[in-house]
Amino acid sequence: MTRTILIAAGGTGGHLFPAESLAFALAPRGFDIHLATDHRANNYGSEFPAREIHIIASATFGDRSPLGLLKSAANLARGELQSLSLVRKLDPAVTIGFGGYPTLPPLVAAWLTRRPTIVHEANAVMGRANRFLAPRVTAIATTFKDTGLMGAGAARAVVTGNPVRPKVLAAVAPYREPTEDGKIDLLVFGGSQGARVFGDLMPPALEKLPSDVAARLRLVQQVRPEDMERVGAVYARLGIEHAIAPFFVDLPDRIANAHLVVCRSGASSVAELTVIGRPSILVPLPHALDNDQKTNALGLERAGGAIMAEQASLTPDKLAELIAGLVRGPDRLSAMAAAARGEGRPDAVERLADLVELIASGGKPADFASKGTRP
Repeated sequence: MTRTILIAAGGTGGHLFPAESLAFALAPRGFDIHLATDHRANNYGSEFPAREIHIIASATFGDRSPLGLLKSAANLARGELQSLSLVRKLDPAVTIGFGGYPTLPPLVAAWLTRRPTIVHEANAVMGRANRFLAPRVTAIATTFKDTGLMGAGAARAVVTGNPVRPKVLAAVAPYREPTEDGKIDLLVFGGSQGARVFGDLMPPALEKLPSDVAARLRLVQQVRPEDMERVGAVYARLGIEHAIAPFFVDLPDRIANAHLVVCRSGASSVAELTVIGRPSILVPLPHALDNDQKTNALGLERAGGAIMAEQASLTPDKLAELIAGLVRGPDRLSAMAAAARGEGRPDAVERLADLVELIASGGKPADFASKGTRP
């Protein structure tokens, strides 16, 4: 008998990528996968292996004006009605949420109708939607052992790690040890906001590099369409071998090919860096709620796999100094790569799938915590 799993995720890559990974792992186990998300899934969900994708109304409460709050409340109410209808129709064995406000209506609907629920927290600090759901769900899956702000939900938490997509696992390869005078492959990416910041910061930083360091670089960088001509002209003038594009469909392979990565420290990026095992300079998204990206970056920095650089104090001179120091220190790059790999959980998706299967079979989080194996 086929059992249905309802996956709920906000429509960003950080939420959808681990959800997609879980869907690929659950399908061979005989589960029928449905995805509840928002309209943004068109940007990231094209490869999602779901029988059907259900667009659910949601809101972020970004507009705090009386009219804005009223509109947000109305959208959430509409999403809740949609979700109640969906949950009753599908009768999922488990509903699992991956964070973001679009997860609230489906998870609340499953909770109200007394069906098993799980939330997965990818970051080192629990997000606000998951904090609301934590006291109500059957189990909480975390990436980090010491996830912050779980409150009463901590008693139902188990560590699974953050699932990465199959194409990330396929890209895992040994780190190419850099040499004293060989080429260094530098990869720079960061989503829409990160692409803008790095498009402004990286060109003047590379201009300030010593000539012997600049000559060794092979650069791959995500650049916004409107910045392509400007950024490319600087690199051409500097004589730096480069490939720039607004988006790389083969980003996991690019990470695997890199000697050094400069990027944001979102949960998915950190998970991919650690599973593949590559050293990085992490620039957390500033002003993020609860400083989740900074906490992620500090954790990997403490492990020795990254350098955390806050955007507010990261000048072109400082970035140039960091890059030059690492390029001239190949032993440090190799040590950072090994440390990053040591933090990776390539089995995270199977562990999370095990937890879903356990809860679907009527088990409890404590059963998983004590055994950590399939039911």
